[in-house]
Amino acid sequence: MPSLALDKEISSVEKMKIKRETGEKEYPIWLLFNPKHPAIRHYIWTPVLAEIQDKVFRELHTRINTANMYIRNVVSDSGIVPNTLNWWGTEVSNEIELLRELVIEHQPKLLISFGAFPFEFVRRVYEIKPEKGPKAWGTSNLGDEFGKAIETFDINRTNRIPLLRRVVDSGKFIEEVSNFSQDDGDRYFEEVDNYFHFVGSKIAEKLIEHKDSLDIWI
Repeated sequence: MPSLALDKEISSVEKMKIKRETGEKEYPIWLLFNPKHPAIRHYIWTPVLAEIQDKVFRELHTRINTANMYIRNVVSDSGIVPNTLNWWGTEVSNEIELLRELVIEHQPKLLISFGAFPFEFVRRVYEIKPEKGPKAWGTSNLGDEFGKAIETFDINRTNRIPLLRRVVDSGKFIEEVSNFSQDDGDRYFEEVDNYFHFVGSKIAEKLIEHKDSLDIWI
């Protein structure tokens, strides 16, 4: 018989096939996914959100109202997601232009992306150079970018916050900490055992710090 985890993954895949986006674009927090990996919403975002909500409740005695949180697949068709042989074709460029128009119009405060492709997609939306290929954003480099995003967080602009696409069951990083570079951004990850707790707490700290500027509370 199929496992419960597999049933959940299949169910989530079918749901994401039906809708390319959910929620309200006016919501200050946007989640951006690779449509090839719809289960990330459950396996990564759900435990991260639980950590965020826990810290928010402990400090503010309220919770984030996630009912209208904007959730979007960065491209409408998983078949056009680039790989190492086919990187950023015309169809993807058109999707980049579409998201650029949306962020300019709605000005979200947090763009949270999951994995390499959505993060590089967002970089190209904001025309950040140099453009990079699919192997540029491994665990260490995404960790570095997460650290920079938290350190330079500015509530008056859109903050691009990358999360990993995969962590092992225990919540530890797939790559050993000893393999990380010694760049400044990596110091955020050098002594972390639980990825979900760490990134959730860091994001929560910024939301709490700017609580009066965010219309996200229950």
